Amino acid sequence: MGLYKKFVNQTRKPEGILGKMMVSGMNSGHAKLADWGMTHLKEIAPSNIVELGCGGGRNTAELLKRYQQAKVTALDYSALSVEKTKEYNKDMITAGRCFVIQGNVAGLPFEDGTFDLATAFETVYFWPGLTQCFSEVCRVLKPGGSFMICNESDGTDDTSLKYEKIIEGMKCYTIDELSSALKSAGFTEVESDRYDDKPWITVIARK
Repeated sequence: MGLYKKFVNQTRKPEGILGKMMVSGMNSGHAKLADWGMTHLKEIAPSNIVELGCGGGRNTAELLKRYQQAKVTALDYSALSVEKTKEYNKDMITAGRCFVIQGNVAGLPFEDGTFDLATAFETVYFWPGLTQCFSEVCRVLKPGGSFMICNESDGTDDTSLKYEKIIEGMKCYTIDELSSALKSAGFTEVESDRYDDKPWITVIARK
């Protein structure tokens, strides 16, 4: 495997030196997408949030700023991402508003009905068994809770489909595929939006 291919494969589970480089780039590289996604979170005031696939920790910090009365639990299955997110949010961890843990979305380590809001930025491409993972998200949400997915790919753009061929375990989903899996997992309402001139998508499901 060439160096470039090794590097882009770090998007799945950052590890080692290349993983550190990837995680550092995630915070700036995904910022505009994440901020656009968060504009869709209107008329909600969550008190307990879980960010699934926290990457470099920047989006965890933005959720804490946006919802200043809320607590945020950040989860990632990469030990490197957990370390970076803890470093990025150390003040909020000390303040008791942020918790960072290592875990897998296929079996979330939370009790039923724990959270008001779950978010997933640029991560569902790598989730093992979409409906199973979405069922876990639905389980840990309170009735009426929301789950927001925000992706750079709409599942049809050439650039992302190219990466899909070289990044192990990556799958780019269309809005219809995501909506179908969400409804199969137990969500009752699904709304979506696509950025005007980019293949960015935001999908919000409610329990």
